[in-house]
Amino acid sequence: MREFIVEADGGSRGNPGPAGYGSVVIDATTGETLVERAEYIGIATNNVAEYKGLVTGLRAARELDPTASVRVRMDSKLVVEQMSGRWKIKHPDMKPLAAEASRILPPTQVTYEWIPREQNKHADRLANEAMDAGRRGEQWSPSASTAELDARAARSAVPEPTGPPGDAAAGAAKARAALKAPGSGAPLKGRGELRDQPPLARTMTTSPRGEAAKADVRAAQNVATPQPTVGWGTAPDMGAPATFVLLRHGETPLTPQKRFSGSGGTDPSLSDVGREQAERAATALAARGTIQAIVASPLTRTRQTAAAVAARLGLDVVIEDGLRETDFGAWEGLTFAEVQERYPDDLKTWLASPKAEPTGGGESFAATARRMATTRDKLIASYAGRTVLLVTHVTPIKTLVRLALGAPPESLFRMELSAASLSAVAYYADGNASVRLFNDTSHLR
Repeated sequence: MREFIVEADGGSRGNPGPAGYGSVVIDATTGETLVERAEYIGIATNNVAEYKGLVTGLRAARELDPTASVRVRMDSKLVVEQMSGRWKIKHPDMKPLAAEASRILPPTQVTYEWIPREQNKHADRLANEAMDAGRRGEQWSPSASTAELDARAARSAVPEPTGPPGDAAAGAAKARAALKAPGSGAPLKGRGELRDQPPLARTMTTSPRGEAAKADVRAAQNVATPQPTVGWGTAPDMGAPATFVLLRHGETPLTPQKRFSGSGGTDPSLSDVGREQAERAATALAARGTIQAIVASPLTRTRQTAAAVAARLGLDVVIEDGLRETDFGAWEGLTFAEVQERYPDDLKTWLASPKAEPTGGGESFAATARRMATTRDKLIASYAGRTVLLVTHVTPIKTLVRLALGAPPESLFRMELSAASLSAVAYYADGNASVRLFNDTSHLR
């Protein structure tokens, strides 16, 4: 499934006054601008203009691919909270617009995220271009728009974040800078702007510096929604982050045999060792004392692990299908050596490309990443400012960590994740993430 980002904004010079909106649809994987739309709408309020921008952006996304998942990013707290169902819609002018927006795509395909105004410059510039055109008695014309170029220039002017060694925010900024650097081959949209350029420049040198640059580009391209940030120590108080404590389920009979065990196999239960591991994890989490909710994959082994923790903490377990393990197709129940013997070509392709599926139509790592990004955003919105235990599997946990770090897909093969281990990622209001713990097994010793 493809993933789009819709950024929308609206404005009114007078509130109510002459108003316009702007919408942009972005490919979440490459960062390429796919569609720009803007319109002068006459006399209206800011909120009405914002809703009209949202409606137009969603329609544009549907025209591109009606099956795509869509992440809406707006600086209007009102629209984001109302469309997320957390605030009531009382204004008579906004009710029909909100209803229209909710009908464009199935609600399960759309998530909403608030962003600061400085991160919504592209849509803001489109809205202002539309209002400027209206003042001249004209309608906005895409051929005369400089909104994308202006927004790109504004992003380039943001000072590079600084921080201590290993600061993930500073590292992500460097990776994003690599995408904009001459010769990076980053996809560009626009009038005569190298539309056929490949996602990675084929002319990069093979020197160590060139290899490092390519690695930066690959890392940046795997961050679905790059977020500008501020320097270490100067960040505003954004409130408590949504913190996901990630618990891998305990062992099943297949675990010590190192067999592929995804969502398309026999759905094994915990072994005696696995049940003991779940109890030890529950004891450790009870001592931690910060878990406010528990969400689990629907598979038996995760539900059993979650139940052990829930009984200790006195919490209910919410089942989230998006946390299920990858489907490994015909490889389910086989060891790596058995797969290599039976399906050598398919395995080689799978190891080389995140888009490759296991034999028999399983789920690719790219598809798992899209699913996990959608699930992550849904849970962040539902549990803003809270600490939530997610009881899930190897690939989902590794994928959440990879996305938080902006690391390339091949990093999945470079992480060790033990049964019943604990990891943690915090998600802040400005869109940044911080990996706080990985593969902690101290409670099992």
